[in-house]
Amino acid sequence: MNLPRIDIDLGKIAHNVQQLKILYGTKGINVIGVTKVIGGDPMIADVLVKNGIEILADSRISNIIKMRKAGIRAQYLLLRTPALSQVEEVVIHAHISLNSELAVLKKLSEYALRNHIIHKVVLMVELGDLREGIMPSKMNAYVKEVLNLEGLALIGIGTNLACFGGISPDADKMNELSSIAIRLEEKFKITLAMVSGGNSANYNWFTSSKDEGRINSLRLGESIFLGREALRRKPIPGLFTDSFTLMAEVIEAKLKPSQPYGEVYQNANGDIPGFKNKGLMNRAVLAIGTQDVIISGITPKQNITVLGASSDHMLMDNSKTSLKVGDIVAFNLNYSALLRAFNSPHITKNRIGLYECASIL
Repeated sequence: MNLPRIDIDLGKIAHNVQQLKILYGTKGINVIGVTKVIGGDPMIADVLVKNGIEILADSRISNIIKMRKAGIRAQYLLLRTPALSQVEEVVIHAHISLNSELAVLKKLSEYALRNHIIHKVVLMVELGDLREGIMPSKMNAYVKEVLNLEGLALIGIGTNLACFGGISPDADKMNELSSIAIRLEEKFKITLAMVSGGNSANYNWFTSSKDEGRINSLRLGESIFLGREALRRKPIPGLFTDSFTLMAEVIEAKLKPSQPYGEVYQNANGDIPGFKNKGLMNRAVLAIGTQDVIISGITPKQNITVLGASSDHMLMDNSKTSLKVGDIVAFNLNYSALLRAFNSPHITKNRIGLYECASIL
């Protein structure tokens, strides 16, 4: 099989989904499966659905279209606030969208009416991470407007934390979101079916919480695919952390100086590098680079050290392993590295594990 490639263990992903649904279900929280890290891959999405995920969420409408065309039967949620230029596609292809702008909501209403569709919306609340969200003091005004927009159904509120600002979804933040939900329900005499507290970073809050309040939904990607929580990247007990393995081939293995020689300027990444002189070094070059994967986000499974990379080549200290041309190096990936690697057209995706997939190929 062509290299570089990612080996994907579908059985391990299925196991993680099942365990997370059981875990969060003990406190009445529904798991939404986030598919952006796998580029909306239909076969993997089908694993999620067949193991109990009812809502698939993605930040790219093109990924949602891909999964729907492949026949993956689920409710689809657009994670990223819709762009005005995409509103009609969103209404047609996504059942639910997360929103924070009235101009967008009004356009969603317009196209929903034009297409005879009721589009479900979740209003995002800003609780400190400073990515998307409506300031809490403005929520009344937004809800009032949305309830008067035909073609839209307000089904819930949500928040996003630990993504841009690294702010923890702790008890104070979740209590605040619960309080906002209760206040809105009482003021407008509505029922919010979804109160979405966040993502894989909510694990620590969940395990320590004695009262989840109105939080009844989480959007999980990293926990499903890498078996980790997203605050400290610690493994979640009972989950697989190695569902994905990156494989790359050695294309050169030579004894060379450990320190580049000549006058130093910027390298291909725009950095001015510095290297210690360790004498002669057994070095290996792999056929993969920064356009394929985030180098800082991968860890070799063999006893070999990454020295750095350009766009198409990765340099390794091969002193302890003595790899030869044609040998293959295996890597674990973090979430950011998996996101880039899986969405690279130059990396082959190799799905393994017992799985019936004929219906979506």
